[in-house]
Amino acid sequence: MHTRTTSTARAASALLTAALAAALLAAAPAWSAPAADGRGAPAADAPRHQVEAFAEDGGISRATAPAASPYLAAPAAGLAAPSGDGEVTPLVRNGDPATKLDVVVVGDGYSAQEQEKFRADAAEKWREITAVEPYATYQRLFNVWAVSAVSPESGVTGDPDRATVRHTALGSYFWCDGVERLLCVDEKAVEGYAAKAPQADLVIVVANSAKYGGAGYNDVKSPVGYEGIATVAGGNAKSGQIAVHETGHSLGKLADEYAYDGQGTYQGDEPPEANISTLTATRMRDQGTKWARWLGQSSPDGGTVGSYQGGGYYPAGLYRPTENSIMRSLGREFNLPGREAMIAGFYRHATPLTSPTPTGSWLTAADRLAVDLPVPGTVLHWYLDGREQPRLRGRTALDLGALHLTGPRSRPHLLTAVATDPTPAVADPALRAELTGSLSWLVTR
Repeated sequence: MHTRTTSTARAASALLTAALAAALLAAAPAWSAPAADGRGAPAADAPRHQVEAFAEDGGISRATAPAASPYLAAPAAGLAAPSGDGEVTPLVRNGDPATKLDVVVVGDGYSAQEQEKFRADAAEKWREITAVEPYATYQRLFNVWAVSAVSPESGVTGDPDRATVRHTALGSYFWCDGVERLLCVDEKAVEGYAAKAPQADLVIVVANSAKYGGAGYNDVKSPVGYEGIATVAGGNAKSGQIAVHETGHSLGKLADEYAYDGQGTYQGDEPPEANISTLTATRMRDQGTKWARWLGQSSPDGGTVGSYQGGGYYPAGLYRPTENSIMRSLGREFNLPGREAMIAGFYRHATPLTSPTPTGSWLTAADRLAVDLPVPGTVLHWYLDGREQPRLRGRTALDLGALHLTGPRSRPHLLTAVATDPTPAVADPALRAELTGSLSWLVTR
């Protein structure tokens, strides 16, 4: 009798287990965890990248990160992506992506029920970034797109501790390369979501975490169009500075201005970056190169522009423009050469002049034409058949009848608007050429 009772209990237990498993499977999201337990490392021969790690005290260092993440949630075979996954929301829309610098913010570790939280975190990170110059002045050159990546688990691996494992849409995880604050992701997963936006010139991953951390992938060049990825903790008030520093590389093409003890003395050629040099201030002034135009001027990051020993990871043999800019430690401003490079970087993607009327359109004297100048202080000139119209200078809306066209009614006249950003923050003539844009239309009587 005892044997029969035990067998019956085991059978009932098995049935109950099967029923619970079926119920859980029905309720589970459309992902499955990788076969590994989530704590496995990528293969030794897997692709890896140099990345930047950021300490809470503002210090910056280098580490190595695998391109793939062992914490990436794998789609379950035969199941569709969850509702809302890949949805694109414009957080800031200032115009046609062809004329703007398009920032794509992708969330990770946010469940289907947390997508509004993701968008709020993304908007807050953008506010942090645009509190820093030159972003503050040039905000209207940007579009910002939020791309929802719905994760099966809320939060990310390594938060609050190293034992915590969560499989997410982008596989975000702290303790990357053994560095607690280094927040790494799966690069291919990021690229897949970034490609859903209308355009991707700059990519920021916002992780669902309040733990301070992030990473700068400044040697990633994606066929989607962006160069570099910045990862930040969405719930941490200081993490936006990580994204600002990273864009110094991806947009400004700036070098790091910090150094490592024991690295030795730099022995190479003159670096191409605008903010490090083998030249002392005296030699730079004599040659009129690098940041010679800024020497002796007060810099927004504090102090005076000169030549300060150490930069580009070397404590000697390379000089930086100021003592401590954001390219050396977080919580700082860009120095003058850095700010100049950032503005030039903005204009590589965006234009100083736009119009809802397509360039090349045929218009008549009965039409009205409007243009937009996204940057305060931009100077606008109008030309008719190559001759400037001084009375129209600065006007952003024209009734074309006021042109008083002459000649045969069928003869087209070329109307051109030319806009120039006169900012004194860009002194290099080669860079200033990027600060002018023009649009033209054909107008008949």
